[in-house]
Amino acid sequence: MSRLVAIVGRPNVGKSTLFNRLTQTRSAIVDDTAGTTRDRQYGKVDWNGQEFSIVDTGGWVVNSDDIFEEEINKQVEIAIQEADVILFVVDASVGVTDLDDKVAAILRRSKKPVILVANKEDKGDARFNVPEFYSLGLGDPVEVSSANGAGTGDLLDLVVADMPERTEDEAPEDNVAKFAIVGRPNAGKSSLINAFIGEERHIVTDIAGTTRDSIYHRYNKFGFDFYLVDTAGIRKKQKVNEDIEYYSVIRSIRAIEASDVCILMIDATRGIEAQDGNIFSLIQRNKKGLVVCVNKWDLIEDRSLEAQKRYEAAVRSKFAPFTDFPIIFTSALTKQRIFKVLETAIQVYENRKRIIPTSQLNTYMLEQIAITPPPSNKGKFVKIKYVTMLKDAFVPTFVFFCNLPQWVKEPYRRFLENKIRDKWEFSGTPIQIFMRDK
Repeated sequence: MSRLVAIVGRPNVGKSTLFNRLTQTRSAIVDDTAGTTRDRQYGKVDWNGQEFSIVDTGGWVVNSDDIFEEEINKQVEIAIQEADVILFVVDASVGVTDLDDKVAAILRRSKKPVILVANKEDKGDARFNVPEFYSLGLGDPVEVSSANGAGTGDLLDLVVADMPERTEDEAPEDNVAKFAIVGRPNAGKSSLINAFIGEERHIVTDIAGTTRDSIYHRYNKFGFDFYLVDTAGIRKKQKVNEDIEYYSVIRSIRAIEASDVCILMIDATRGIEAQDGNIFSLIQRNKKGLVVCVNKWDLIEDRSLEAQKRYEAAVRSKFAPFTDFPIIFTSALTKQRIFKVLETAIQVYENRKRIIPTSQLNTYMLEQIAITPPPSNKGKFVKIKYVTMLKDAFVPTFVFFCNLPQWVKEPYRRFLENKIRDKWEFSGTPIQIFMRDK
């Protein structure tokens, strides 16, 4: 089951700093100016072997001069509705404010698990202000300093403890592929789903979790057998007054995490937009298989082979450095090439499961390494002696054993990955390269 944590609170309490600390990135812009965060940030957190997605939201404000106030507040509400756990961040150095009271009232009505995070506890006498936050009625405040990381370990322990667990009867069969159709609004996702199952429905089972979980539709038609991943958000969209672009990403997080292969829909009439890049990044962070489907190709005037090649080059350039994925030009309305999409998704799924025998791997890769060895560092040379492929890994994972693994830099890892892709079929799936001491 996908797991989503939302960080909410009034402006300038350190939400983005906490986001960067928990994701161990510097993705969110941090500044003392209130209202800095407008575009949402999404990340992955791995704590004690448990992974979950986390979303940073803008600061909740009312009656401000910010022209984005309404949109920011609307998106905060969406994050609260969709999250499994909410981190309510307050500023311990300031104490309780009127805006804190307003946000707390919204959170109490949501009936979601809320963890009250008293941030900036390292500032002056901030710790003496912490008892004030009991007045918000949201339980014990957790004292942290997102700037230096103090208390974040205890916070993550609480987050993981509050995560809902999936029961065994909710999980689909592991040996059946799970495909998610994701993309911007109006890219043709619903039309493609209707093209797949809209005639005579051959749905064997609908396996659903709780109302907020992903739903797996078993599809066994025309020789195909897979689960089509849907989400509760798709079913309830008409009930939510949302910012459509933002809501599409929240839905995509759940669908992506529940799938093996993602079919990313791009509207050919609108080109590649920023939201496409956001969803592609989510797929990459979750290490899922990818098939890019350029939909509405029937509406393009120039549908020549040269035009396809130009469009394909633009897509790969936008999504670089990962460019080894299939691109299919379709029309869900006329059903042009829709079965090619399914065939390709099945092929990507099989590529994810591909295992290369160790003997073949060493014969080929050690020869390539001998031709192009790793660059020397301070007069010392990296010597790679052995390579193997992990058999039970989530994605194709290769381990190279050498004398100085810390000196093998990212460019050479990409070289090794490219050589593997040149020799064996791993199109559409990410590859992990690890260097280990021999």
